Amino acid sequence: MPQSTPTTPPAELPARAADTTAERPWPVRLLSAKIADYVAKMSPLWVEGQVVQLNRRPGAGIAFLTLRDTDTDMSLPVSLPAHVLAAAQTPLAEGAHVVVHARPTFWTKRGTLQLNADEVRAVGVGELLARIEHLKRVLAAEGLFDAERRVPLPFLPQVVGLVCGRESKAEHDVVVNARARWPQVEFVIREVAVQGAGAVPQVTRAVAELDDDPRVEVIVVARGGGSVEDLLPFSNEALVRAAAACRTPLVSAIGHETDTPLLDLVADYRASTPTDAAKRIVPDVGEERARVTQARARIRAAVEHRVTREAASLEQVRSRPVLARPHTMVETREADVVRLRDHARRSLDHALTGAVSSTRALAAQVRALSPAATLERGYAVVQTADGSVVREATAVAAKDTVRVRVARGELMATVLAVAPPKRTTPTPPAG
Repeated sequence: MPQSTPTTPPAELPARAADTTAERPWPVRLLSAKIADYVAKMSPLWVEGQVVQLNRRPGAGIAFLTLRDTDTDMSLPVSLPAHVLAAAQTPLAEGAHVVVHARPTFWTKRGTLQLNADEVRAVGVGELLARIEHLKRVLAAEGLFDAERRVPLPFLPQVVGLVCGRESKAEHDVVVNARARWPQVEFVIREVAVQGAGAVPQVTRAVAELDDDPRVEVIVVARGGGSVEDLLPFSNEALVRAAAACRTPLVSAIGHETDTPLLDLVADYRASTPTDAAKRIVPDVGEERARVTQARARIRAAVEHRVTREAASLEQVRSRPVLARPHTMVETREADVVRLRDHARRSLDHALTGAVSSTRALAAQVRALSPAATLERGYAVVQTADGSVVREATAVAAKDTVRVRVARGELMATVLAVAPPKRTTPTPPAG
């Protein structure tokens, strides 16, 4: 008989997870049990989310649903008694927004976490609108709705990005109306879920992809009308912030004209309908051609009017005498020169005549006062040899030679004798 080897007793397992090693691991059953114990210590709590799957079998006592986060792609399974689901004030359906009172439970056999609910309530429209209004105030305080943030849309985009539902009427309205206005426009279309749990992440991802595409010049997010619950994704904070961070001009065309999700407030342009968005993103080729024709007509009329006015002004200038008969100006100046020359001649003649008369009068006066006139009357001027004028007889002596100047000529004479001057007796004053 073969000898049996003694078995080694199992080693004691580590008490804490931090004490485990490759040689001393925890078995799966122990880890599952410890997770279950840890989860069991959690208190029951209220959880909010959206119902994405609802499974209630007729006659079954337990119903199952999947509760998904409204902002991110996370979900948890929920089980609840069928009578709790039936007792809900508002009948629940997939897509409903609910709050659930439940206790977390970890199933060790399957290794899954599940919520066991004992109450479920549908979130009413009024409460949803109140939450949206609160979020609106928060985002407005951050400046996400300020008009200064909005950028103008391009006049004629070559490529338009479109985010819409799969085979939706909104896609048809945007594409058909835009191409009817401008046939050369191209579209990059992203078909996504536009309601339900997957709407927020899919729309957000599509907007980010189009924003990263350098060809896309404007982005349109379009959806047809719907209830308040259907349009909730377009008032989601994550989607609104993603739209605010978009660098490409964004057009929001959600629902009808009366619908105003928060995406409308953060977009660069809010279109009342998808058709209105098509009219806004591209110009109408017929209208633009008509404007070009009108502009050309206005320019032509303005140029013709300017040319006509300038021609009339030129003709008016040419008709002036100075240009019609240029020699007129010379003739006028010639007449002025002749007139001034005659005037100068007369003035000069008059001045000369007056000067001649004055000269003659002065000459007569000079002659009258001149010593020559005295000599003409028979007087003579006696001068000594040195040229001094003899005024007294005692100024010369006998035998002096003197020069006697008469009216015509001079005489040389010798003094024979000098007679003393006669004394004159003064006449006595009348008595």
